[in-house]
Amino acid sequence: MADQVAFLIFDVESVADGDLVSKVRYPGQDLTPKNAIATFQDELMEAKGTTFIPYTYQVPVAVVVAKVAMDFRLIDIVSLDEPEFRPHVITQHFWRGWEAYKYPTWVTFNGRSFDLPIMELAAYRFGVPLQKWFRGEGYKSPRNRYNVGSHLDLQDVLTNFGAARCEGGLNLISQMLGKPGKMDLRGDQVQQQFDEGNKKAISDYCRCDVLDTYFVFLRTRVLAGQVTLDEEIELVAEAKQWIVDRADDCEAYQHYLKYWVGWHNPWVEEEGAPDKGAPDKGALDKGAPDEGAPEGSAPGDPEAS
Repeated sequence: MADQVAFLIFDVESVADGDLVSKVRYPGQDLTPKNAIATFQDELMEAKGTTFIPYTYQVPVAVVVAKVAMDFRLIDIVSLDEPEFRPHVITQHFWRGWEAYKYPTWVTFNGRSFDLPIMELAAYRFGVPLQKWFRGEGYKSPRNRYNVGSHLDLQDVLTNFGAARCEGGLNLISQMLGKPGKMDLRGDQVQQQFDEGNKKAISDYCRCDVLDTYFVFLRTRVLAGQVTLDEEIELVAEAKQWIVDRADDCEAYQHYLKYWVGWHNPWVEEEGAPDKGAPDKGALDKGAPDEGAPEGSAPGDPEAS
């Protein structure tokens, strides 16, 4: 079925467990959870120039999941355990939902380094069994780094599994496609928003990150040859209409549309799209040949050396 869920695109927002920080980092100092977090953040800022506390001290407070069909169409987007946002319930819904949909492919941006580890650790913390996730050995294990049928990390796709750095992250990669990227709220502000009781704002921020990730996912499917550029453009248009249709009831979608620029398609001014036409060796001959190469040979042609 076209609407069968084949991919679950998700993003996690988390905050520090101040009680755990106090016990582990500052034993015997009787720091309140809030003061322990502030002290740890000050130390991190001085040492590393960031206030972001390592995920091992954190719990998820917002997880948004986009359900995507086998044909890459957007089916639905949900924020788990909204409006309560209870970490233990979020964790249970996250893993039980994956099982209920018969183990779709997780899709993230930098999820191998953060989102999935924090959800695994949350399952450990709250006693949620993950038999199916820990099944198998070697490459067949869902947790294997290169098992992209289990988890597709788009940052890994764009950096060849970390061979290069993705400087700018999801924000840059999204804006490259004319999507909003980071807007008013950023990841290092989530702790403050949570302390002020703004759980809904955190969920909305997470929801917009998931939308960005979905559109990046679509473009990587063009790279992989699973859809044509024309098909991707159609999928993007359908998804945008999906957002528009729900914007009246969702402030996050209104905000996302406000910052939507849209991708400039350079191929509309050319004779053809980049994915059309038969392979053409002559396409490499259109530039100037290497100096000293035989006339008519392509730059870098092995036969020219």
